[in-house]
Amino acid sequence: MLSEQSAATVRATLPAVGAAIGEITPLFYKKMFTAHPELLRDLFNRGNQAAGTQPQALAGSIAAFATYLVDHPDERPDMMLSRIAHKHASLAVTPEQYPIVHENLFAAIAEVLGDAVTPEVAAAWDEVYWLMANALIELERRLYEESKQTGWRTWQVVGRVEETPDVATFQLRPADDGPVMDFRAGQYVSVRVELPDGARQIRQYSLSASPDSPLRQITVKRVHGDGAPDGEVSNHLHAHVHEGSTLELSAPYGDLVLEDTDAPLLLASAGIGVTPVIAMLDQLARTGHDAPVTVVHGDRSPAEHALRSDHVAYAGKLPNASVHFWYEKDAPESAHTGIVDLSAVTIAPGTRAYLCGPLPFMRSVRAQLLQRGLPAADIHYEVFGPDLWLGQG
Repeated sequence: MLSEQSAATVRATLPAVGAAIGEITPLFYKKMFTAHPELLRDLFNRGNQAAGTQPQALAGSIAAFATYLVDHPDERPDMMLSRIAHKHASLAVTPEQYPIVHENLFAAIAEVLGDAVTPEVAAAWDEVYWLMANALIELERRLYEESKQTGWRTWQVVGRVEETPDVATFQLRPADDGPVMDFRAGQYVSVRVELPDGARQIRQYSLSASPDSPLRQITVKRVHGDGAPDGEVSNHLHAHVHEGSTLELSAPYGDLVLEDTDAPLLLASAGIGVTPVIAMLDQLARTGHDAPVTVVHGDRSPAEHALRSDHVAYAGKLPNASVHFWYEKDAPESAHTGIVDLSAVTIAPGTRAYLCGPLPFMRSVRAQLLQRGLPAADIHYEVFGPDLWLGQG
């Protein structure tokens, strides 16, 4: 993987680069968007840029990749690379964009670290970058080949369901009436919309029905925010997309998928993180899964629990399911008041857990499961938005 000389240099400079990477990444994005404004307009999430979460995610992924290379010289972090590649493929990232990132990233590194970036240091980190970039390019190439779709396909909205005042489900079929690509429960699609200022912004939404369902559907929560970019796509969908409208969608991507297994399962979600879990439960109900399934969900209130009736109905079709809901307010007698607490929940030996929701929720549930003796390898998670957990999860 990483040459011995470069590994020694990266190991020696990783603390300095790590300490400065929070300064390097915002400067990198500023340089890149100045030179290529179309990338901010039509590829990168403007809300995440404004909030600073995308620079944090990039910093975490680079630091995690470099650390892995020096700690495991004969391996590479395939799980991390797979997650990034699926996200990139859903955005239609191309190999030609990697040199643009390289040029601006290394200009930012040189500007921040100054004389510390000797030719030897620059060469070592250049090797790290291209090891990561070329691995991603190859993974993305394979994903495009498997999906038989690079870029966007037009779909027609054939139904819209108001799940809660802030959540709507959009039922979709291909506008060209062509075949629908298979997907796996837990995967997502990217949706690209043209906004009033001409920008074509892209967001990912989980597919919220089983792969066996006759229609594809996404369930979208309207995001409220102070800044103009916050929730601009979700608000556009809620305000302007109705039955008869069309949307541009990517092929399905995502590596947090329900495996074909007879093992006991725990499906834990919070808020709009319920969407991939609904697809998983739908599939389990359709296939007659009879091993224990523990369903866990946390939300503000029953009224804000999107797809709640589906959540209960699909779990009710499973012969060995238990359901545990927590609400911060207005909890009925059948649910708990407060935040998710697994201390009294039975977890069968050999359970495989799937977590989806806000990062604090997933960190809490993961910690509780580890404390209960569940191996880390059996705890899988999905983050909506930039993955700020790459180096830790």
